[in-house]
Amino acid sequence: MFLKGSKLYSILTGTCPVCHEESMYKESNPYKLNRVFDMHERCSHCGTKYKIEPSFFFGAMYVSYGVGIAFAVAAFVIAYFFLGGGLMTSFWVIIGTLVVFMPLIIRLSRNIWINLFLHYKPGAGKN
Repeated sequence: MFLKGSKLYSILTGTCPVCHEESMYKESNPYKLNRVFDMHERCSHCGTKYKIEPSFFFGAMYVSYGVGIAFAVAAFVIAYFFLGGGLMTSFWVIIGTLVVFMPLIIRLSRNIWINLFLHYKPGAGKN
């Protein structure tokens, strides 16, 4: 894939930020809500530990706020300016967007958070 080796690749695909070879999540579908937070302990390819310290992903909540705002602004612009809805319609579109995309926002926030601390290493995990 053309982005492999970049942080953007790991963030968008949810793969290991060090080797980009394995998904960090046990379940690839974020809409299986009972498994949205289930992550592997380590990468089976390079051995990277995903939970660097206890409660590591609490920091992803701060990222989640920003990502949620981006989704909300996009929903408002589409509803208000492109579709011509009023403020109340735009409000309900924003609420609906945040509810529908919540699992994606959770995963995307975790991916961004871990990529702030771990970096791609070409050939990681190869013997």
